Amino acid sequence: MTARGLVQVAVPDDDYWRQQVRCQYACPVNTDARGYVRAIADGDYEKAYLIARGPNPLASICGRVCGAPCEAACRRSDIDQAISIRALKRFVTERAGAADGRVSPRELINRILANRPNRECAADEELASLREFVCDPSAPAEDAHRVAIIGSGPAGLAAAHDLALLGLRVVVFEMEPVPAGMLAVGIPAYRLPRDLIEAEVDVIRSLGVEFRCNTRVGKDISLDQIRKEFAATVIAVGAKYSRSLPVPGADGPGVLGGIELLREVALGHPVELGERVVVIGGGNVAYDVARSVIRQAEMDVSRTALRQASVREVHMVSLESLEEMPADDVEIIEGDEEGVRRRHRLGPKAILRNSAGQVTGVEFQRALRVFDDEGRFSPEFDEQDITTIEADTVLWAIGQRPDLSFIPADGDVPLTKRGLIECNPDDGTTPAPDVFVAGDIATGPRLLIHAVASGKNTARRVYRHLTGRSISPEQTMLHLPIADYGREADYEKRSRVPVPTLGARDRVADQTTVVERGYTPELACREAERCLDCGVNTIFDSDKCILCGGCADICPELCLRLVPVSALAGDDGLDALLAKRYLPEESGEASAIIKDETKCIRCGLCAQRCPVGAITMERMTFEGTWVEASA
Repeated sequence: MTARGLVQVAVPDDDYWRQQVRCQYACPVNTDARGYVRAIADGDYEKAYLIARGPNPLASICGRVCGAPCEAACRRSDIDQAISIRALKRFVTERAGAADGRVSPRELINRILANRPNRECAADEELASLREFVCDPSAPAEDAHRVAIIGSGPAGLAAAHDLALLGLRVVVFEMEPVPAGMLAVGIPAYRLPRDLIEAEVDVIRSLGVEFRCNTRVGKDISLDQIRKEFAATVIAVGAKYSRSLPVPGADGPGVLGGIELLREVALGHPVELGERVVVIGGGNVAYDVARSVIRQAEMDVSRTALRQASVREVHMVSLESLEEMPADDVEIIEGDEEGVRRRHRLGPKAILRNSAGQVTGVEFQRALRVFDDEGRFSPEFDEQDITTIEADTVLWAIGQRPDLSFIPADGDVPLTKRGLIECNPDDGTTPAPDVFVAGDIATGPRLLIHAVASGKNTARRVYRHLTGRSISPEQTMLHLPIADYGREADYEKRSRVPVPTLGARDRVADQTTVVERGYTPELACREAERCLDCGVNTIFDSDKCILCGGCADICPELCLRLVPVSALAGDDGLDALLAKRYLPEESGEASAIIKDETKCIRCGLCAQRCPVGAITMERMTFEGTWVEASA
């Protein structure tokens, strides 16, 4: 409602219809989540996988650890709980994706390319549309431009994948002994199995991408050397080092970064911890650290040689309250089940040490608030309210930072006052025309899927720089009537299906036992059938409508209303529509059907009730592709 009591309305255009599919609209790479969820409901796992994989080279990985902005946007959450989109992606990638093991990486790529015409809502990020754009089904030519990528995390992998599809020769430099960066050494194996990472990397390798591991830029090879050898360089090193606070006692033995601990655990290196461990932080990384420590403690029951003392207790201390913690709910719940001891609204004041320099505890001050009235980080403390937690080891998990020491201080790749590379985060360009950035160092710390999107965007810009060909997206949208539209019985009443997990005792036995067991086909179908299928819309033919109000009467969610045109307010689109349909003297007596899209569950009862066939259920579909524009 407006200040004058008018009803604010919008006249649908193409962007309006796209925004109705909120899951796809929220995805940084525009994955048609609705499409693959409904395909799972229909039992078509092949179609579901092709939809999920088309725009996302790390679909199988995202099925395990994506922050799932699609779920946060899901319209079903307006009724009860969002569709478990991430778990459904995992379900289908296990049955038809890279980790399936029944096809080679090259066969998988060919299968995706061959089936593009069969997919609805194929966004312009589609893998197949890139290959069609360059019109070359083979590997990159020997004389193709060579591109170096520094870092093989999600941004680097996505950039390498798309640059290879665009016909360029790509070499990825990785400091770790294995590809995939933080995916391999920053995310615990109990969340992300290593064979799954290897399978997705093998697909990218099959496109002609070369990986050079154990190569630290700045030590084993300089940035200047890389720039001389390659036509373009993408820096995608991510934020691989822990941040800390300059509190008394922070420097010295017994205090280390949580990211560094995760790396040591992932690579199987011995880790020495005390009996009492305090993890400082409240995000997902803090939980990865705390839960990994608990698993390490369980392993030490039979292998005490790994360190001198076995962990007895793990405290996780956050500045935020339970409600304010940035960690996902599932991390908090599973951490509680596994024995993580939470402490809230405490900020570190000092790390205590004995005369021998050993850590004995951490002194915290009570946080009166964490955020100001505008939601900005602005903590305030009661310095007189002190809590001391005994500890032998302290792990920082309050944020991450990149290491850009390999960039020459006097070169043409300038750093900002914050120590980051000066760049345009939208396309990854820097003041040096041959140097680009992607991922966290371009956009700041964000979700895995944002890093994938950043890598893909940077790949387009690199391609333009090297070839002079500018790629622009082009979409064609259609609304197709659905004959005999219907839905599963009581789909709107079904509760979200929990993702099965191992019991706490079983899952902490080692670092590689996967916590989530995933859906069975029966559970996946039951969960997928809850999807409201927001690509389906009620389309009204005003030339047929007799304004009987039957549709509004039968609507179970009361999302339709019959109102006078004089009660509507909108933008120029509404004015143009009214001017087209009514003479000025007629609009005062005219009526309109308005719809609240936030309430519609796509049941189709309005279309069934309409006595004149003025309402049809139609599926919005579009095909996106890349076209060449002048550079």
